[in-house]
Amino acid sequence: MKLLLWIVIALVALVVVIAAIGSRLPKAHHASKTARFPVPPETLYAVISDVERYPEWRQDVKRVERLPDRDGRPAWNEHGSHGPIPMRAERMEPPSLMVGRIGEGLAFGGTWTFRIAPVSGGSELTVAEDGEIYNPIFRFLARFVFGYEATMTRYLAALRARVTRPAAK
Repeated sequence: MKLLLWIVIALVALVVVIAAIGSRLPKAHHASKTARFPVPPETLYAVISDVERYPEWRQDVKRVERLPDRDGRPAWNEHGSHGPIPMRAERMEPPSLMVGRIGEGLAFGGTWTFRIAPVSGGSELTVAEDGEIYNPIFRFLARFVFGYEATMTRYLAALRARVTRPAAK
């Protein structure tokens, strides 16, 4: 019984320390990753901006629910293992720029900016995340456990698989 009590005390203390450290970390962060793709900017932009087809190539998105456009640009909910995430396109300048914003009411928020430039043999894509993490425990985990680039790394790998897969016959 005493051992169980000490384990509970240690776990509570750990959560308190994590929350205290997280509360001292800045809410805002910036991270970016760049990758090259063997397709022209128009093709890459078409895949990135076709949100309704995300479930076909992004394993973290189980389904997309289109919402009414906002200011003439797409809005949608991405449904994954953590529930729906409201998204909207803030800027769309084909084939070189798209800015997506995470909706309100979550433990995090911010934008992903997709910049596509033509390069020899294809395109170069830079994804920049300007995010905010409101919950101090999530802030700690993002900074010290997952890293700010983890989601971008998975996204770019899925995008590469999507644009390099052979065409269906």
